[in-house]
Amino acid sequence: MAKRNSLIDNNVVIEPRREKGEPFVGPNALMVATPSELAFMVHLSHAERAVLEPFNPFKLFIAKRDKDLPLALAGPVLGAPQGVIVMEKLISLGAKRIWVLGWCGSLQPYLLIGDLIIPTTSLSEEGTSHHYPVNKKTRQTSSLLNKRLEHALLKANLPFKKGPVWTTDAIYRETEKKVIAYGKRGLLAVEMEMSALINLAIYRSVELAGLLIVSDELFSLEWHNGVGAEVFKKRSREAGRLLLDLCMV
Repeated sequence: MAKRNSLIDNNVVIEPRREKGEPFVGPNALMVATPSELAFMVHLSHAERAVLEPFNPFKLFIAKRDKDLPLALAGPVLGAPQGVIVMEKLISLGAKRIWVLGWCGSLQPYLLIGDLIIPTTSLSEEGTSHHYPVNKKTRQTSSLLNKRLEHALLKANLPFKKGPVWTTDAIYRETEKKVIAYGKRGLLAVEMEMSALINLAIYRSVELAGLLIVSDELFSLEWHNGVGAEVFKKRSREAGRLLLDLCMV
């Protein structure tokens, strides 16, 4: 690990940047992990597809905000590498506050299908974070954005839990030993992007907050998939509306 990190410096060959013809965006930007939720939020906000360079492996939509710079909605996002590509582009277009909407698998028996989680930090089992070296003591999501999110959730009467999560690249290697061990350590859920996004946010000096919806349960050591459940669909829509309202103010 030490030898690998010794090769990291800031003299990169490819800089993230805004290309000719790409839009400027306002300080708030939404990253939406799943295609279904992205489509719903694009429809709700009347956002329009923006033109990006062909290299970008995601879609960008722009929602107008009166005379202010527009709100960016980007996605879908699958895993830490793609998440970082999306977030780097949003930052290069002008985003300063990144809000993430995603799904997660519960590691705790008190977190069931449709419940909401605000991740504060993440245990990394993905390969992207170490490319953005930051002080481990600062590896947290934005306390300011988290407070705004908490206030909005309380006002909307939407219950939530706040705490650490586990980020993995390998959904088919979420072993029983890990589910038990990480659950005992107090990790709330498992997902695929947050640890890398946290490192990137600190590295680039932007703010980041996430809102995760429990889509499946692992804590019993039997997989319970709740994506088709009505409670999950309802809560996903509520979470999407809430984040849009926060960003359109």
